[in-house]
Amino acid sequence: MNVSRIAVAGSVAASTVLLLAGPAVAHVSVQPQGEAAKGGYATINFKVPNERDKASTNKLEVSFPVTEHPLASVMPQPVPGWTVKVEKAKLAKPLEIHGKKITEAVSKVTWTGGKIGPGEFQQFPLSVGQLPEDADELVFKALQTYDNNEVVRWIEVPQGDKEPALPAPVLKLSAASDDHHGGGAKGAEAKDEKSEKGEKDAHAEESASSDDGDSSDTTARALGIAGIVVGVAGLAFGFVASRRRARA
Repeated sequence: MNVSRIAVAGSVAASTVLLLAGPAVAHVSVQPQGEAAKGGYATINFKVPNERDKASTNKLEVSFPVTEHPLASVMPQPVPGWTVKVEKAKLAKPLEIHGKKITEAVSKVTWTGGKIGPGEFQQFPLSVGQLPEDADELVFKALQTYDNNEVVRWIEVPQGDKEPALPAPVLKLSAASDDHHGGGAKGAEAKDEKSEKGEKDAHAEESASSDDGDSSDTTARALGIAGIVVGVAGLAFGFVASRRRARA
């Protein structure tokens, strides 16, 4: 009997833990499509799940780290049913990107007008850049609004391995690669050199093949002429021999 009570109590406790852990798992997050390398450009997705049973999400606000790591280029991909607004802020220190001086950067992106129903989620894609070279991650603070006027503030910055109750979306940045720092130009140059080398090799093979063909033709002609000469000589010898036999 005591064993049964303990088993029931353990089952209830486990269910309670899972219920409490559920909301913490289904939070607003951000992930790159492919790779988000330092110093490069990337497409990122903000994934927004609906955690309520009787309300729908109808607004998402994402604040950018404009003071710590400003991003000069932020372009939203259209999401059917949603209207997007991009806000910018003046920079205390201008940025220089591709030889141009940038005096403002995106501070907030807001999506409204759509609906994320209970048990559903929605992704909001953005093309962003140039990503910082001196950071391992970017922290975005997000506000999720429901149609019952409830606002969930995903703004707590994770510290160490412990995840807060309402963590802010964090974009992890990978190490910079040659593809983001002139690697494309180097690759094209190498490709051109390889192509040029291939063309030279092809011309050399064609020339060698032509020389071999000429040599073969010359040999064939010489053998043909020699055969004709031998054939004529044979006919002449036969003719003379037949005349001698006739006289005899």
